[in-house]
Amino acid sequence: MNLYTFAKGLTSLVFNPLYRVKVVGAENIPTSGSVLICSNHINNFDPIIVGISAPRPIHFMAKEELFRVPLLGQLVPKLNAFPVKRGMSDREALRKGLKVLKDDNVLGLFPEGTRSKDGKLGKGLAGAGFFATRSEAAVVPCAIIGPYKLFGQLKVVFGEPIDMNRLREQKASAEETTEVIMNSIKELLEKY
Repeated sequence: MNLYTFAKGLTSLVFNPLYRVKVVGAENIPTSGSVLICSNHINNFDPIIVGISAPRPIHFMAKEELFRVPLLGQLVPKLNAFPVKRGMSDREALRKGLKVLKDDNVLGLFPEGTRSKDGKLGKGLAGAGFFATRSEAAVVPCAIIGPYKLFGQLKVVFGEPIDMNRLREQKASAEETTEVIMNSIKELLEKY
């Protein structure tokens, strides 16, 4: 058993009872091939919640500051995370993300780039559209519906993969593609 699988089991034991996590649509995540999961971002625990809710291991971009924290800095890479410099175009992080997808893995992103202060869906950054248009990945929208309240109920909804064919054929910009992805997340938030 690898560290990711062990950590997922352990965190499930903690988070599922604390937040009564209800998962909807996990079957929408393809069982093989590259997948890009794009979710809203309302809490620091979001990567953990999405990670324990998805049937496949997820690779997340994480703010580079986490990799400088003693002990945590050594642990985070072993949990499939890689650093991203926020607020600028980080070519190395983009390359790593594309490699994750090229290797038929799952890449998890929070297109807003930072947590929402008021819980409302913010504007998505172009990174999500970049990965969606530069790869053949299935793009799965995800909505985390809170609030994070002890013993309340937290819902994680995975939508059906977004049809990317038209956008890829039209060579849509990363910004246009991100907008389509954000609209899909918004629809999930409104529906559930």
